Amino acid sequence: MLIFNEGYVASSGTELSRIDLSTEAIRLSRLLSRLLPDEPEVLGLLALMLLTDARREARTGPVGELIPLDAQDRSRWDRAAIAEGSTLITAAFARGAVGPYQIQAAIAALHDEAESTERTDWPQILALYDALLSLADNPMVALAHAIAFAMVQGPRAGLARLEALARDARLKAHHRLDATRAHLLERAGERAAAIEAFERAAEKTASTPERDYLRLQAARLRG
Repeated sequence: MLIFNEGYVASSGTELSRIDLSTEAIRLSRLLSRLLPDEPEVLGLLALMLLTDARREARTGPVGELIPLDAQDRSRWDRAAIAEGSTLITAAFARGAVGPYQIQAAIAALHDEAESTERTDWPQILALYDALLSLADNPMVALAHAIAFAMVQGPRAGLARLEALARDARLKAHHRLDATRAHLLERAGERAAAIEAFERAAEKTASTPERDYLRLQAARLRG
């Protein structure tokens, strides 16, 4: 999964993603699923990769700029990959034992099946993140949980969750914490604070596309 993650969002450099890495991770996961066809977490892992990678073509614009999930042209998502991933996760759940890869794949499937961000089943996603957090103490899962919580309960409720996460040494210096805070501050109508948070996030990331996107958001809010 680490290879896929680095391929999907490169941790540094001028390109948002490295297709060679994500493609190789999917190939290896397919091989593993053939060797262990009855292991539900192996199926969940492959489903997660397919359902996530299905959005690849819509994640960047004409010059390689980052396009966030809520602004993506969903007609560009790979429907064949989504169908395969959905079939795999259904089969994995049918085997009984549920693990973190299966839960993450179910979350990805809910995103992929939704017509828009507004019509996404956020309460179900929040419930799945609750289940995921019960399995492992993962700071990035906690951050995603806070986002889902904000989508259900409102931006200020999400910001309160972020304050608690900011005390986590594993997360407090990460640019995604500031980026999430910036988006929620904007939704809460706190423009000046959102600008500052976008700028802090831009300073912390080593990814050029992410930095450009964050600075663009700050500039947009300045008008």
